[in-house]
Amino acid sequence: MRQLVRIARVAALVGAMVGVAADVAAQAWVPPAGSGAIAIAFQRIDQTGHRVTDGTLFNNGMSLNMSVYFDIEYAVTNRLVVSGGLPMVFGKFTDPGPPPPGLPFLPIDQCRCWNSGFQDVSATVRYNLANGAFGLTPSISVGVPSHDYIYQGEAVIGRDLRELRVGVDAGQRLDVITPRLSVTGHYDYAFVEQVLDIPNNRSTARLGSSFQVQRRLSAHGELAWQRTHGGLRSGSPPPTDLLFPGEVNTPERLAEHDRLLRDNSLHAGGSISYGFPRFDLFASYVAFLSGTDTHAGHAFTTGISWAFELHP
Repeated sequence: MRQLVRIARVAALVGAMVGVAADVAAQAWVPPAGSGAIAIAFQRIDQTGHRVTDGTLFNNGMSLNMSVYFDIEYAVTNRLVVSGGLPMVFGKFTDPGPPPPGLPFLPIDQCRCWNSGFQDVSATVRYNLANGAFGLTPSISVGVPSHDYIYQGEAVIGRDLRELRVGVDAGQRLDVITPRLSVTGHYDYAFVEQVLDIPNNRSTARLGSSFQVQRRLSAHGELAWQRTHGGLRSGSPPPTDLLFPGEVNTPERLAEHDRLLRDNSLHAGGSISYGFPRFDLFASYVAFLSGTDTHAGHAFTTGISWAFELHP
C-alpha cells in the first residue's frame, strides 16, 4: 500500500507541474494518519509554438518557462488528507521575431529577459472512500494568485485568476496480472474566475498506469486531456485571417486574450521514481500532442520528496 501511495503521489506531482492549475495532491490512495510528505520539484517547459482554432501549428511566439514547486501533504486521519503548494515561476520570450501581426508586442516580451515571481497558492482537501486494491478519493481544492502579477504576454508567470476545483481520483491494483501493476484515473471540473463576463471553466481528465519495476524503482505513464468550457478562439488560417476573427473583436478582449483562450489540449508523458530510505527522487517528460488554441511544446520535471510522520 505504501508503494501505491508513493507512485500516486509522484505521478500526481508530475502531472500537476505541467498544468499549474492542476492540483499536486490529487491521487486515488492516501497515506495513514500522521504521515506526510514535503516535495520540491523543478520544471522546464519549452513552448515551441501555438496551435490555432483548427489545430494548425504555427512556430511563433516561442517562450521558455522554468519553475520551482513547493508542496506539503499531511494525513489528518486514515481518510482525510490536506495539502498545499506554491510555485515560483520564471518566464522568458525566446522567439527571435515579434508576435504575428495584430498581436501586441509588449515590453515584457520585447526585452527577451526573465520575468519571475510566485504564482498561485493552492490548497486541497481529499477524503478517501476506498483505500485497498481499489482506491477512490474525491477532492476539493482552491487556487488563488499569490499577488497581482502581470498576465499579458508570453513571458508571464500565470493567468492571475482564482479557481475552485472539484475532482475525483480512482485507482485499481491489477492483482490478477501482477500486484506491481496499477491503473489510475482522474477527473476534475474547475470553476474559473470570469473576466469580461466570459465563461472560462475547465474539465481535466487523466488516465495512467504504474508499474513497480523493483522494490524501490517505479515507472508511470499518463495521458492527459483538457477541455475549456467557454473562452475565446484564436481563429484559423490563412495567416492573413489568423488573428481572432469574431470573438476577439474589441480592444478589451484583445487585452485579455492571453488568459481567456479556449485552451483544449492532449498531453502524454512518462515518469520514474526511486525510493531511498529517507527520500524519493523522480523525473518525468511530457509531450504536447495536439490541441486547439493552445501551446505546442514539451516539459521536463525532476524533484525530491521527503516523507515524515507527525502523530498527536
